Amino acid sequence: MVFLSFSREKTEFPGLSFKSKDGYARVNATFPSLSAVSVCVRVQWDPRHENVSTVFSYAATVFINEFQLRGKIDESKRKQADRKVRLALLIQGQHHAYKAELPIDEDWHHVCVTWHSSNGFWAIYVDGKKGDSGHGEAREKANNLYGDGIFILGQDQDTFGGTFTEPFVGNLTDLNIWDEALELKEVQALNTCSQQVTNHKAIFRWQARSLTVHHSVQNVSATINCPGSLKTPQRQEEECEVFDGWSAGQPQYSTSACTHTFPFICRSSKEHYLKMKELRESLRSSPSPFMQRLMQHGMTADEVFSDTVGGQSWTSLSHLLNVFEQVVLKEQKQLEDRDMASLMHVLSRAADLPSTANQSRRDAERLGQSFITIADSLISQDDSSKWHSIKEVVKGPMAVIQAVDRMLINLNPLLTDDTDSVQIHSHNIKLQVQQNLLSEGSHISVFCGLDVGNRDCISVQAENMKELHNNDFRKVTVLNTWYSSVNCLSEREENITLSPIVSDGSQRYLGTVLGSSVISSTVLADGQPISMAIHFTLQHRIQNSSMKLIPVCAFWDFDLMFEGGGWSTKGCTVISTQNNLTSCYCNHTTNFALLLQIYEVQRSFEHETGLQILSLIGSGVSLCGLLFTLILFVAVGVPKSDRITVHKNLIVALTVAQLLLIFSDWAVENQEACWLVTALLHLFFLSSFCWMLVEGLLLWSKVVSVNISEERRMKLYYVLGWGLPVVIVTVTLAATLDQYKAQQYCWLNLQSNVIWAFAGPVLFVLAVNAVVLFRVVMVTVASARRRAKMLTPSSDSKLHTLDLTWAATRPVLILLPVLGLTWLCGVLVHLSDVVAYLFITLNAFQGLYIFLVYAVYNSEVRNAIRRIQDKRKALSFTNCSQPISFLPSQKSPSASWVHSLPTLSSPESSESSTPMSASTANPLIFKNERFKEDNIVSFPMKPANRSQQAVLFQVVQLTAFKPSGC
Repeated sequence: MVFLSFSREKTEFPGLSFKSKDGYARVNATFPSLSAVSVCVRVQWDPRHENVSTVFSYAATVFINEFQLRGKIDESKRKQADRKVRLALLIQGQHHAYKAELPIDEDWHHVCVTWHSSNGFWAIYVDGKKGDSGHGEAREKANNLYGDGIFILGQDQDTFGGTFTEPFVGNLTDLNIWDEALELKEVQALNTCSQQVTNHKAIFRWQARSLTVHHSVQNVSATINCPGSLKTPQRQEEECEVFDGWSAGQPQYSTSACTHTFPFICRSSKEHYLKMKELRESLRSSPSPFMQRLMQHGMTADEVFSDTVGGQSWTSLSHLLNVFEQVVLKEQKQLEDRDMASLMHVLSRAADLPSTANQSRRDAERLGQSFITIADSLISQDDSSKWHSIKEVVKGPMAVIQAVDRMLINLNPLLTDDTDSVQIHSHNIKLQVQQNLLSEGSHISVFCGLDVGNRDCISVQAENMKELHNNDFRKVTVLNTWYSSVNCLSEREENITLSPIVSDGSQRYLGTVLGSSVISSTVLADGQPISMAIHFTLQHRIQNSSMKLIPVCAFWDFDLMFEGGGWSTKGCTVISTQNNLTSCYCNHTTNFALLLQIYEVQRSFEHETGLQILSLIGSGVSLCGLLFTLILFVAVGVPKSDRITVHKNLIVALTVAQLLLIFSDWAVENQEACWLVTALLHLFFLSSFCWMLVEGLLLWSKVVSVNISEERRMKLYYVLGWGLPVVIVTVTLAATLDQYKAQQYCWLNLQSNVIWAFAGPVLFVLAVNAVVLFRVVMVTVASARRRAKMLTPSSDSKLHTLDLTWAATRPVLILLPVLGLTWLCGVLVHLSDVVAYLFITLNAFQGLYIFLVYAVYNSEVRNAIRRIQDKRKALSFTNCSQPISFLPSQKSPSASWVHSLPTLSSPESSESSTPMSASTANPLIFKNERFKEDNIVSFPMKPANRSQQAVLFQVVQLTAFKPSGC
């Protein structure tokens, strides 16, 4: 045996710094077909980048996902100092779990990954130690990695050599690639900065690197603190005694280098001991309400946390469980973390209590009933912070399920003493012990959940029973347990590290959650635990029509590196999925459940591009329409009113929001600018909806009598339209500053609750305005029905129907853009691309619609424009210095009101004619203007001919628009 010691030394390497989402470096090397491969690199991980990152990716034309190293920061650690990166390998499309841990600090860390096609073995080494390893899926013929591929640093390749996603953010150096699988000692030598570790020539070496580097990637100098050169024991100066074990009752020792470390085996960890001591002293000095009730039954904290098992009598432990059961049934709503730890400690003691011959089946059933009642109270606790605070003592809710399995195995001899079937159940747990004698005709063993008609079932197939019989087993006992809900476990995702199913880009992976009950099975053959194939069917507990849910058959592996274990899919496959029911097959017995991988359906690239182009065009047209509308309201002198004022404020809010939306893509590269654009977009879109709400309230005040003055009403509208959005945005920023903005674009973070600071007010506005629109339609239809009855014969029902239909449709078409009800289509966008196009069209062209309805076809705007046109036309035909009486006229006996105008037949009489006085002409001219506006042209007399009529009409117009100075 050779022991190694290390001396630290510093080595300089040229490195690369990846800081942007577009950064990458391509290895300029030729890759042959690889039956084995090793890739080693030194990494500094940026802790601010929390998304999945790709350290390197190798892609071939035949298969894109050939070989990748990926990593993501473990978010389960609350303390910044405890956070680590978990690494995972993707080999020929098979994505392994994120397990290997990489520290996040300022030091450089050495990462090596190896793979061999002959046995599918792969491994991840971190700083010279194996972090994770395994074997790939079994194949009849091993496949090599395809040659002539592209090796990219810092990016995942969705297409061959392009479409980069999941960028790496941090620093890389010392990349080396071999066409063989390195052994552990060779990896350890590389960790010491030694390059001569193998006889094979490397495919690529960092010293003579040849890379094509993106312009955003910067060169850095990497100072590596290498452990140093290897030293043999002969060169060591100090040796220490090492305990080797016991022989003939005497300890045996040997000598070894003092720098060499050995494992120290303890029954419990130091953290466990200290936490138990803390809990015991806490309950002794300051008892919880639960502990106070136990003390009323004569219990003490020392008895509760006693470690005695072997010498403890069945009677005393049964009494302890019975007391705990009584108190739990009364105090389970008020359990503290200290109480949960004490309950778990008692269950662990009871689970290891051996069966004795002097106990009856009744005693065993009573103990089992008390046991699962206490277990039920523990798995029903849904406060994850309580579980986290006692993690040194209890490794989560699955530790409770593990204790139930141990208890069942120990009690089995007593439970099946004089019967073949026993059932014990509580509110959320059902337990069954089924014993069968094996024979040629042994039937299938099926166990289902607690409720009648429950479809959560697990079974051992008849062929497996037959196989046991053929192997000379005489009796088989199946121990089954069903847990309807494990509340806290369903909310904890830190132990769900399953890799997402590889997607073709049509869907985006969001996460994996526990989506069913937990069901377990243990098989005993002649009293000895054995593992055999199991079939189980479970119902989905999560229904989400807007997302795609992919069920995954999984089991809880207590041997994984996580605290208390984690979910694994090894040996489990999906048989069938129908509606919300999934059947699974696993080649072993343990605790099973369904994990649901949640995907958001993505649109194709063509549809996504089409929607972006349509949105950009629509936003530009909408912006122009809003600007023209605002200009018309200001320029043509539309009479002021509360309705016009509200329109102007809504248009201003929408204009700024549309302008920000158009330029938001240009702000993505600058984080500060993007953050500012996000806040302003939130403010002005929220303000737009608040003014849409004001439009609805104003409309309601016109329909329903409201006793409030216009001045006070407008003050309320300004507070609601501008003040409320400012308050909402300010409070949201103060409460969720770190989670406010999304990572990839300038908008609110959709993955957190921040989005409800926008979606909540919007849904409220849409609900209120929908009620307003309904009331307006009802009033309009009622008015149209009354008018139709007065003006139209009762027999003409077809005309009545058309009038009523138009009466109902017209207010809807007019009010939709200002009430914002087109946004209701956004709720249905996920259903199809057609709805998405409809939603984009309706809302992108909202400004154009407002321009047409509230400017082009607005009678107030048109009247104001007509007055301006008429005034300009009149001014072009008159001159203030010229008298009106130059025009000839012809007297008519029937036209006494124009007797002073000269006639056409007597031009000479113009000098003696008396001009029309203003007091006489003005009332008649205004009356004529009123007739004109109503499209009625009427005169109280008929002129002699057409030319005379034209002259008279000109005189009337000139007099009407005669400047006051003339």
